[in-house]
Amino acid sequence: MSENSKIKAIVVTVSDSRDEKTDVSGETLRGLLITYGAEVQEKIIVSDDFEDLRNTLYTLTEREDVNLIVTTGGTGFAKRDNTPEATRAVIEKEANGLAEAMRYETAKINPKAILSRGVCGIRNNTLIINLPGSPKGVTECFEVLKPVLNHAVNLLEGKTTH
Repeated sequence: MSENSKIKAIVVTVSDSRDEKTDVSGETLRGLLITYGAEVQEKIIVSDDFEDLRNTLYTLTEREDVNLIVTTGGTGFAKRDNTPEATRAVIEKEANGLAEAMRYETAKINPKAILSRGVCGIRNNTLIINLPGSPKGVTECFEVLKPVLNHAVNLLEGKTTH
């Protein structure tokens, strides 16, 4: 990533029941980001509570050392699945194409992927991406993102020359 901006990411696992020992999807995501060449600033676990998650995402987008926040979990149909709503409450612009592409491509592997309600968007030059809560879903969605992730971060950092 020489002329590219360095991806400085935070992994946010959204769950009422996971802890550091049981957070397989968060660890999977951290590994994928590191292998991709990103600096993972931290990995945190936040409850499914809407206010807690919204406040966490807002605070993280205020940080100077972050340009990518990737969530895992809370994107389904369950009553406590609040990740898309909390993300929408924080972002200034949606990045619909990312979420649409992830659902479209991963549905070819698993038809249930279309049940994901994850959204993606931008606040304060930080891209927020919602991924499902399973390690398999995280891996499949990340594969869809890989070809465009550097370019997205470059654009957010003002590097608009093509």
